[in-house]
Order: sequence, then structure tokens, then C-alpha cells
Amino acid sequence: MAFLKPRERTKERFSLLLLDLEEYFFEQHTAHHVVTSASKKDKKVRGSFKVCSRSIIFDPEDFVEPVLKIPLRDCTNIEFVERETNPFNEPRPAAVCVSCEQVIFIKEVNVIEAYRNERGSKKMTFQLEVQSKTEDVVQTLLQLHRASCLEKLGDQTAMIAANLQSRLARSSFDKNCFQSVAEKPHMECTVEMVTPLVSNPGHVCITDENLYFQPLNGYPEQVIQIKLQQVRRIYKRRHGLKPLGLEVFCTENDLCSDIYLKFYNTADRDEIYYYMATFLENHITEHTAESYMLQWQRGHLSNYQYLLHLNNLADRSCNDLSQYPVFPWVIADYCSSQLDLTNAATFRDLSKPVGALNKERLDRLLARYSGMPEPRFIYGSHYSSPGYVLFYLVRVAPEHMLCLQNGRYDHPDRMFNCIAETWKNCLEGATDFKELIPEFYGSDSSFLENRLNLDLGRRQNGSLVGDVSLPPWASDASDFLEKHKAALESPFVSEHLHEWIDLVFGFKQRGSEAEAAHNVFHPLTYEGNIDCDSIEDTDQRIAMLTQILEFGQTPKQLFNSPHPQRITAKFQSTRRSSSVTSPVGELSPASPCEDSSFEDLTDESRKLAWANMGSLKASSSCRMHKEAVTGIAVTRDGASLFSTSLDSTLKMFSKEMDFQRSMSFSNMPLSSCLVLADGKTVACSSWDNNVYFYSVPYGRRQDTLMGHDDAVSEMCWFENRLYTASWDSTVKVWQLDSNDSSVKRSRFDLLAELEHDDGVNTVGLNAAGTLLGSGCKDGTLTIWDTSSFEVFQQVQCHTGNIHHLAFSPDSRHILSVGSDSCMKMTDVQTGMVISAVKTEEEQRCFCWDGSSALCGGQSGDLILWDLLSNTVTTKIPAHSGAVTAMWMNELGNTVITGGEDRQMFFWKVQS
Repeated sequence: MAFLKPRERTKERFSLLLLDLEEYFFEQHTAHHVVTSASKKDKKVRGSFKVCSRSIIFDPEDFVEPVLKIPLRDCTNIEFVERETNPFNEPRPAAVCVSCEQVIFIKEVNVIEAYRNERGSKKMTFQLEVQSKTEDVVQTLLQLHRASCLEKLGDQTAMIAANLQSRLARSSFDKNCFQSVAEKPHMECTVEMVTPLVSNPGHVCITDENLYFQPLNGYPEQVIQIKLQQVRRIYKRRHGLKPLGLEVFCTENDLCSDIYLKFYNTADRDEIYYYMATFLENHITEHTAESYMLQWQRGHLSNYQYLLHLNNLADRSCNDLSQYPVFPWVIADYCSSQLDLTNAATFRDLSKPVGALNKERLDRLLARYSGMPEPRFIYGSHYSSPGYVLFYLVRVAPEHMLCLQNGRYDHPDRMFNCIAETWKNCLEGATDFKELIPEFYGSDSSFLENRLNLDLGRRQNGSLVGDVSLPPWASDASDFLEKHKAALESPFVSEHLHEWIDLVFGFKQRGSEAEAAHNVFHPLTYEGNIDCDSIEDTDQRIAMLTQILEFGQTPKQLFNSPHPQRITAKFQSTRRSSSVTSPVGELSPASPCEDSSFEDLTDESRKLAWANMGSLKASSSCRMHKEAVTGIAVTRDGASLFSTSLDSTLKMFSKEMDFQRSMSFSNMPLSSCLVLADGKTVACSSWDNNVYFYSVPYGRRQDTLMGHDDAVSEMCWFENRLYTASWDSTVKVWQLDSNDSSVKRSRFDLLAELEHDDGVNTVGLNAAGTLLGSGCKDGTLTIWDTSSFEVFQQVQCHTGNIHHLAFSPDSRHILSVGSDSCMKMTDVQTGMVISAVKTEEEQRCFCWDGSSALCGGQSGDLILWDLLSNTVTTKIPAHSGAVTAMWMNELGNTVITGGEDRQMFFWKVQS
């Protein structure tokens, strides 16, 4: 069955999924949306006017009309308009008048599709049928509007929470809703009912017969009732990393619960839990991992049922997408015309996590892991997260996907299009380690079919996103599920399932056993690794909690010793062929920042990032330097950021831009920085003619390279070679002794000194490290062969100082910007300047993909250039002074900039 079912579109279009994440629906009023015109009579659209904590939603009764959503942060004025007459002398009742800069149109013509955002100044009028309520509603909206406009997210959250608690305190459970006058109430308290991506506040009341929940807003019904005698299972849950959840089941084996409640304090949760436990026919202590294990081991529970129970015990719930039930991939053959369940090569190796199934990929991950500072992790993304769950379920839960992704579907080529492609990407993808969800072993195939005829877009090959492509051995979606479940219950899987349980729920989940099994994920995914309540800064606490919930969480550990094998007839061929887990193709090296759940280091993903570069938005910023930022570097794992400045300091930050350290090596400015291959050493170039090496683990200067007679302007590094450019008109090439991984000056041998006619301001290497580009103060661009250290090309490219240069990914071209306000593209093979653009202002730095360039301008803007047409496609306000440094990850979806205004901005592509 599909655990997230689409709403019936015939009854009501409004859903709490139309709200933003963490938003509350407070109250609703019957109203008319009045569309006024100077030449025509007023048009009135009747519907429901809903007051939410961060928005106004108007749901028309006429399904032809779209649902309107007005974010309160985009409102410029909310006022109470008294009774008046229109130009036709007809009376107009008092109304709520809202002036705003954005209106979001949802479910136009009653179709579930991506939201349409309409920007621009608008004035909208709503007449409430109960006129006496109008002025109160305006006052409520003004209060919520003030909260939405607060600068700090923590202040916004606190003000909205205070409003919510005030509403809850002014109300109580309506005991007229009791099913019997003889019922005796035991306890009442305030709670929130939790469904996927949604929390709905209200009151819970438990009597000697029933459990009741009454929503504050009366949605989706006035009261929800559960008979205590029908309850079969109850589970305490951690919700938002806190022990506040309670989930109630009236069935023995289903995954879908009857109600999930989040309490505001643990004591209330526990009191209701233990009171309900007294009504259970089967005593609560029987529902333990050990009791289920014994039933499964002896064949009384199927593999499917056992995994459902383990997920439940480990806090996995279909109502919490950050802790959705996780099931394993069991089949490795999605190409054959027939599925042979008697062949071991058909199956996935259940003794290894997904990330360890491809040896070549694992070797690269382990190489990164060995050089990573504590806390270390092998996998930068998790095997289960809200994004992954909805990746699989978008066809039956489109509104959930739109809610999670701000009204948009994912890019068509990144959707769940093909089972074989998805499995292949889990084997090959640099950051894709996802497992499956229970639906793959159920009986409802709707999540594999586009039965709702959703417009999910068109792929780059021209095909529409429709039903999921199935393996050749499946005749249709139902046949796929039948065979897939047969594989789960097969003798081979039954014999080896305990190995996967050890990884996900058992003793190989943590510690030395996890490390030995190559099963180490990011520390934030493990329960108890961080106490969010100990973070004093509210904004940081909310950001950390959001990151954890979006990234995914490791299940609660259920077993501390090896899980026993199932008692079953031995599988005929238990020895696995070596070809089953053979490496599948070469991958690019891991990118510096690879925490995003869907990122994959392929040309396709980079193209997608660049195609959406115009949507770049700043996610955080900081100002820690006293002078202009001159350089930015990031460790391979993305855990640490570094910046240099004219203030002579090197600063170290976490990936959340939290300041960690500050180092000063001399009283002269630092001009650039880079992280060496070991991931533990940062090199900094200085105007005092030196290069300084800073040890991250030891937190001190490790050594100094005194190699130039004037300021060192920039550096680059490739395979134990350091290239240093200087205003003394040279670029020096240094070789690090490969037999000594430490950085010591005595181990740097001078290989070559590349002479120039003027000071060298910038250098850069091509991707293969075979070509070096250098740009001088006199505008000369020189391309060097790094094997012979001879000049390959030399071009008088600019009329002034070259600020920055970089090779295209294919090494065919080199782009440069200079003080002459020109941006020029030079053909590497011929030395010909094939493109020259005179820009409105100096471009100081840039990143590019060969056809587009993201430049940092003198004014502080980020400017996106289409180099094929030499036009500006997007201008993004950024710094208040020149952009002086820029870093981009290999995928192109994360950018960090530094400027003369001393600020650093962290940017993300919103695709």
C-alpha cells in the first residue's frame, strides 16, 4: 500500500500542505474576495479566508478560481477599511485590505501543479461575512506580519509560538464532543497532531473510554476519536530530536498509524502513554525488539513484517519524513528479462551498506576519510531523508513534494524515472547512498504510475516524466511489486537479512564495528550526538535542527550484539560471484562540499546547476575580517572554510559559516589561500614575500616558504606541486617530496622559475594540471607547459592588470578579466582571443563552466554572463564593495564570495 495517499480532489482543495514548513493554520472565516474595477461592478468570489502564522490563504468555493496565498513577509500594508460605496453608489461592507508584493496561485483550474508566483504591487480586498470579526482579524494579521518581518528567524519563531500558546491557553477541549455523558476525563493538555510535513495544534483529552484530539482550527474535522479498547500498539517517539512524540496504532501489523501526537513536554506524553498502556490487550512489554526477533527467527513473522516492527521500534514513522521507515535494496539485477531468485548474483550484498557496494567508489571515500579531521565520516549524505522519500513518492504525494520544495517539483532528469537508473546511481553516484522505502514491498503500485496525470516536466531527451520505467523482468507495476516482495522473502534474503539489520539497527551502526564495516555517516545523523537545547543562539539552534531533520537521521540502535540468523533451509548457492559487486565505472573525485542529499558529480548535474545559476540566493553571511577578503578555500569534505584578508589574518569557519579560529602570520596582508591535498594543511601567500603553512589539526603555523623577492600574489596546487606567483615577475614551481606527507620547507624542491616581464598577479591550472596560465600587471597572458616549463602561448590580452584567469573544464579556452574592464576568452591551442567584452565595470573574479561565467564586479554585484551571446542574463545584489574572492564547489551549486566590504556570503543555487 502507499502510505502517503493523495487527497480526494472532489471535496476540498485546501490542505495544510499549502502552508510553509513549520507554519500553523490558526483560524478561518467565510469571506468574499472583492475584485474592484473603475469601469465595472465589483466581482465577488466567495470562499474561505484563512489566517496562518506566515501567510493569508483564500480558498474559493468555485474550483475554477485558484487558491490564493499571500506571504505576510511580502505584505506592505494590512488595514481595516470601513463601510463605503463603490463608484456605482452601492454599499461596500467593511473589509480587510491587503497590499502586497507577491501572490502565489495554487491549484489553478483545480489541478495539482507547480505554484505560480506573481510579483508586483497588488491590493486585495476581502469582506468577511461576519462583519464584527473584521477588525479583530486585521489586528491578528498585523501582529503576525510584525513577526514575519523580524530580522532573526529565532525572533520570528518565538513571536509566532507565543501567539500560538496564547490561543491554546484561551481555549480548552469541548467536552460536548464526548461520545457518552458517562465518560470520565482523565487528562487534558495541548498538543500538535503530526502528519507528513505538517503539525496541527489543538487539545488532547483522554477519558476512560476514548482518546480525543480537537484541532484549534477545526481542520480537518472538529474532533478525532480513538476508542481505547481498539488500540493495539503505542510507541513513544522522538520528534525534532526531543522525546515528545506518541504514535497510536489500532492494527497489529500496519505501518500507518491512527494518530501521531507531539506534546509540549515529556511528562504529559508519558502520563498519557502509561494510561493508554493499561488498556492494551497485549501488554506493552511484549512489543520489544527481542520478542519480534524471536517470532521472525522462527518464521512467525515475514521479513517484511519484521522490518516494519523494527522500524517502528527505532522511531521510524510514516508521519515523520525525516525518520521514514527504511527498507533495503535486495535485488541487484534490473537488466535481465527473467528474475532468477535461485542465483546469488541476482541479489545485493546485504552485509555492506550501499556506499560500500562499489569498491572503486569506496576506495575514494576511504582515502578522503583517512585525511579528514575529527569528527570524521565516510558518507556525506544519508540513506534516508525527506527528499529521498518524496523522490520515490512524488506521483502519489505531489502536494508533499510541492510543500517541501517551495511550490516546485524537482528537475525532470533528477526525478524517479527508472528503477534501473536509480539503482545504478546508488552504486556509482558520489553522494547517492539511499536505500528503499516500504512501498517497494507492498501491494499498491500507484507510486510507480502517474495516475494523477501530473505535469512533472520533460527530460532533456525530450520524453515526458510519466510512469516509472520498470526492469525487463516485470510486465507491469503490480508484477514488479509481486516479484520484488518475493525477492525480499526469498531464502537468500532470509539467510542474509540479519547482516543488513546489524548495519541499520544493530551493533555495526556505531563505533569501531561501524568503522570496520565502512558504515560511518555524518555525526549529526546519530541520536544524541548533539544537544540542540545547549545552543544558546536561537537562530543557530533552529538552523542546526533544520539541517539535521532535512539531512536524515539514523534509526535508534536496537541491538548491541550480532543479530542471529533466521532459521531457514540453506540457500543452494551461498557463495557470491565476484562480479556482483564489481566496480561500475570511474567517478570524478569527491567535491569539496557534498552534503546535499541529491548531488552527484557528473557533467549532467553541473549543467543543471549552471542552468539555474540565476536563482542563486544567499543562505548566510558573516563579517569577521577588518579589511577586504582576498582568498577563500574549502576542505574536500566541506567541513571547514578558510579566508584570507588584507588585514593579515587567516580565518577558519565551519560549513555553517560559524567562526572557529583566527591566525596571523605577519603584519603584512595575506593575498590568497588554498587547502593542500592532505586536507590538514592550509597554505597562505603573503605580501611579505612568503608562503605560510598552517596545520589545521594542531592549530598553528607549521612552516614558512621564503621563495620570492616581492609579494606573493596567488598560488595553485596539483599533485604535490605548488605554483607561487609574485610581483617579482616570476612564477616558481615547487615539488613536495612524495615520500613525506608533512609540509616542511626543506622538503620543497624548486623545480622551475618562470620569468615574466612584469609582476604576476594571478595563476591557474587546467583540470589535468598539464597547463599553467599566468596573468601579469601589464596585461600579458602566458600559457605554460607544466611538463617542460616552456611557454606554450603568450598573448597581450589586456591593457592593464589581469585580475583573474581560469581554464574552461575542457582546457580548450582560458577566460580572463582585467582592470581595463574587459573580459576575454582566449583559444589555448592557437592563442587567439576569440571573444572580448567591454563590461560596465571591472570584473574582479569569476567562476565559469565554458559557456557561462559568474563574475564578481567592482560594485559588489554578482553578474551572470552568457558567453555565447556576450550578454548579462542575471545581476544579483551581493556586497557593498567590490567582490574580491570567489569559490565554487565542483557541482556548481554552492558559491562563497568575499568582498572589500569585509563580508563573506554563502550562496546556494535554488534548483
